[in-house]
Amino acid sequence: MLCWLRVIVLGVSVLVSSVAYGQEVSREQIKGLDEQVQEIKTDVLAIAAELNQLEEKLLYPSNTEVSVFVSLVSGETFRLDSVEVRLDGKPVAHHIYTFKELEALRKGGVQLIYTGNIRTGEHDLQASVIGKASGGADLHKTESFEFAKDVGPRIVEISLAAQRIKLKDR
Repeated sequence: MLCWLRVIVLGVSVLVSSVAYGQEVSREQIKGLDEQVQEIKTDVLAIAAELNQLEEKLLYPSNTEVSVFVSLVSGETFRLDSVEVRLDGKPVAHHIYTFKELEALRKGGVQLIYTGNIRTGEHDLQASVIGKASGGADLHKTESFEFAKDVGPRIVEISLAAQRIKLKDR
């Protein structure tokens, strides 16, 4: 009887130690799988960034690309509500501003409002601004500008003020 008890205790101890060893291997395997998943995520994010860059190069080749930016003249206190941009008579961008966006523009920020492709030559850009003057009166201004597009990327900045809209050539 004592012999059987020893065999049973020995069997249970072997079983417990093998289960404990199995759990350690499983934890190690899980840790290894977590590391592999993180590596795969990193690789996928890197591939996605490369694809975005390639897509941008295909959609906006540098010889036909035009980018339009919006900024506020330093010290302007009017409240900008929205901006609409037309290029060669076609609406290309419209943006309604939040309080945070307006604050960023007041602090010297510049917003990219449009990127697209146009042919070389002369083009007409029309900017419409809706807002409130510092006295509370409604503000609605529209200005038209002409600019020339050469071979290579083109950057145009629309500088907004309560009294006028200016086109800064970059």
